[in-house]
Amino acid sequence: MWFKSLREDIKAAKMNDPAARNSFEIWLTYSGVHALSWHRVAYFFHKIKLKLLARIVSQLARFFTGIEIHPAAKIDAGVFIDHGSGVVIGETAEVHKGTVIYQGVTLGGTGKEHGKRHPTIMENVTLSTGAKVLGGFTVGKGAKIGAGAVVLKEVPPYATVVGVPGRIVRIRVPEDEDKVHAGIIAVKALNTEIDLEAEERAKEAAKEAEELRSGKSTDKETESADETETSQTAEEIKGAEENGHENL
Repeated sequence: MWFKSLREDIKAAKMNDPAARNSFEIWLTYSGVHALSWHRVAYFFHKIKLKLLARIVSQLARFFTGIEIHPAAKIDAGVFIDHGSGVVIGETAEVHKGTVIYQGVTLGGTGKEHGKRHPTIMENVTLSTGAKVLGGFTVGKGAKIGAGAVVLKEVPPYATVVGVPGRIVRIRVPEDEDKVHAGIIAVKALNTEIDLEAEERAKEAAKEAEELRSGKSTDKETESADETETSQTAEEIKGAEENGHENL
C-alpha cells in the first residue's frame, strides 16, 4: 500500500511539474514526496493509537522537509506538494487526489473549536503560493485558490478564488465527459456515413461510365453496320448500272 501511494505521488509530481525529469530524481530530491511518505508512516502510528510516536515522526518530517502535516490528516495518494516550504496541514484536514499545493499554503482552523475544524479539499484543486484556507468547509472539485488568498467559506466546484478575504471571480464550466464521449461517437458515425455516401457515389459514377462506354460501343457497331450496308448498296447499284450498259 505504501509503495502504491508512493508511485501515485511520483506520478502526480511528473504530471504537474515541468521541471521533473524522471521518477528516480523525484523520489530522491522532492521534499513534497518525502513529506507525504513520512506522513503515511505517522498516520499509521496515529491509527493504531501510538500518537506520541506519530507526532515524533511528523516533527522529523517537518525538520527535514519544512512541511508540517498533522498525523491525523487524511491525504490521498496522488497529491503533489510543489517546493513545499512552509506548508501546514491541520489535524482534521482532508486532501483528495489530484490536488496541487504550492509553498506557504495553510489548511488550518479559525479558533479553538473541537471536531471538524480544517478544510476538505476535493479532487484536482490548485492551492497557489501562500493561500490560507481556514475552517471546516469544503473546497469543491477543480477549484483554484489564488496566491495569497484567504478563504473563509465554502468554495463551489470549478471556482477561482482570489483576494483577502477570498472572493469568487470565476466559475468555469467543466467539460461533461459523457457528452464528450457521445460527441466522439457521433463524429465517428457521421464520418462513417460520409464514407458510405462517398463509396456509393463512386459506384454510381463507375456505373455511369460503364454505361457510357457500352453506349459508345453500340453506336460504333451501329455505324459500322450502316457503313457496311451502305457499301453493299453502292456495290449493288454499280453492278446494276454495269449490267444495263451491257444490255445496251
